[in-house]
Amino acid sequence: MKKIIEEIEGEGLDSLLGEYITVWCCRYIYAGKLTGVNDKDILLSDAKIVYDTGTLDEAGFGDAQALPNNWYVRTDSIESYGKMS
Repeated sequence: MKKIIEEIEGEGLDSLLGEYITVWCCRYIYAGKLTGVNDKDILLSDAKIVYDTGTLDEAGFGDAQALPNNWYVRTDSIESYGKMS
């Protein structure tokens, strides 16, 4: 059996703290400034729910509605995430 065991600090969501990210979840897409991360939730400031991404190689979304205040997203529903242009 082969095993790779390596823990690298500051990768994944932690590396994106303070950045404006897009988060694809099992049902919805969210965007906002990543201001908090723990093992169960992420916290987005200036958060939006995205109903239409538009073309992914262009800045901005086709339809994104602002969410009130800060918004929490459960990490167990996240499928992918990252910074978009």
